This record gives sequence, structure tokens and C-alpha cells, in this order.
Amino acid sequence: MRVVIAGGSGFLGQALADSLGRHGHEVQILTRRPRGPGHIAWTPDGDPGPWAASLEGAGAVVNLAGEGIADRRWTPARKAALVESRIRATTSLVRAVRERTTPPAVFVSASGIGYYGATGDEPVDESAPPGSDFLAQLAVQWEHAAAPAGTACRLVLLRTGMVLGHGGALQQMLLPFKLGLGGRLGSGRQWMPWIHVDDWVALVERLIADERASGPFNLAAPAPVRNREFTRALGHALSRPAFLPVPAFALSLAFGELAQVLLTGQRAVPHRAEQLGFTFAYSSIDVALAAAVR
Repeated sequence: MRVVIAGGSGFLGQALADSLGRHGHEVQILTRRPRGPGHIAWTPDGDPGPWAASLEGAGAVVNLAGEGIADRRWTPARKAALVESRIRATTSLVRAVRERTTPPAVFVSASGIGYYGATGDEPVDESAPPGSDFLAQLAVQWEHAAAPAGTACRLVLLRTGMVLGHGGALQQMLLPFKLGLGGRLGSGRQWMPWIHVDDWVALVERLIADERASGPFNLAAPAPVRNREFTRALGHALSRPAFLPVPAFALSLAFGELAQVLLTGQRAVPHRAEQLGFTFAYSSIDVALAAAVR
């Protein structure tokens, strides 16, 4: 199968591309800065370009394009960039998909577990309504931009939680924990939906291959944990103490509105993935973090 990945040079894109390649699939990467074989230059400006020809007859197109959510403080300009980078890239791909004589068999488009907003202790599956905060509405807009692809091919939406592996948000957290400065955020009671990168890759590959899969899927392990449990498990995995809580006001001073994402969460569960019979290799946070930091 030939799989085209937009955003394939990032943490998740590289992991997916490597796995697909090991399983004998041809992988093409749409990137602003081509660096080697299989890389195709693209400009995600809302319109199809010469790169669109690569989508013709593809087995799958995977859209992971978009600027990092937690890379910097959320100023008005930064929030606009987060929206624009996702909507323009998705719109470009959707238009290209719909213009193909032979469209790809499936269009897999990223979203986020933040779709549900702050849900407290209530477990939420894919049937739950969206939240009203910035991150939730960003996910709503992102999914709305992807929706027209469903008229040309099967459409899958990836509502991804925190991915544990050698990259992403976990990598940014390691230094303070290694220095013994780690601790819970605020009260530590907020839920953290998480998934090990190997399970994320395996589930995406399953959603590409399984023709029964369409619509939104929560990419999160069956057992979300509270932030204080996550903190304890990460300290244990690193053999470091993790007893220095970060007060909510300090997070707000440092991160502004982004702090609310860190202080609230979703008890999201992968109901639809389990309906498909997907088995998670990492269902324990202790085992997952030990493997991720090894």
C-alpha cells in the first residue's frame, strides 16, 4: 500500500512512517522542506498544488499537519497560528482528495482529545459532545475542515491524547523530573488521557486497514490517570523524587491560557477502538512510562 503523510516529519509522523516502511508499505511525506527520497514539497495554503498528484490512487492519506499546541505561550497571534496551520493544511488536502480521479481509499485526519473540553470525573467516549474552550473549538474546526473528504472516501478522525515516547510532550517534561524537580500540576486531580507511541502507531495502522473504521476515535489507553498518578509513575520510571507541586497560579503566570489545559482534563476512553477489537500493548501507566523513558 502507498501511504501519503502530511506532517510526516514530526514525532508521530516519523514513528508512523517508520512502522509502515518496516511492514512493507511505500511511504511518501508531504513536507515544506524535502530532505530525501519519498519527500514531496508542499505548501499547505488552502489550495492543492503540484503535490496533489501524489494522492492519486493512494491507499491512505494521513493528515498530521499543524503547529505544536504547547510549544509556546498562547498569545492571540499564537492561537491564530494554531488554527490557521491546521485549517489551511486540512483544506488543502481535502480539496486535493476530492479532485482525484481515483481518490485515496481512506483519509485519516488528526484531531485532539481536547475536543471534549474539561469534563471532570465523567468518563467520555466518542459520543460525547464538544466542549466550549479554545482547544475544544480548535478540534471542532479541524474536524469540520476534514469532513468534506468523507464524500470521496472513508474518513477517520484521530482524537489523540498525550503520546508517550521519545518525543512530544513527554520529552519536554523529562528534564525537571530528572533533576528531582518534578511534581503534580495544581491539585493533581485532573485526568490525563495518554497512549504509548507504539499503541498509537498500531491503532492508526489498524484504522487505515479496517474498512469498518470511520468517524472519530479516541486514541487513548483504556485507563486514563490523574495527574498525580502520572507524576508518581514518571518519577518512579526515572528513579527520581517527584514531590514538588507546581501551584496553579504559577502555571497561569508562566503559560497564560494554556495553563487551563494543564489544570483540567478529560477522562477519555477508547470505546470505538475496543469495539473494533483493538488490543493495547500498554494499558498500565507504569509500564508505558518505563518503556517510554528507557
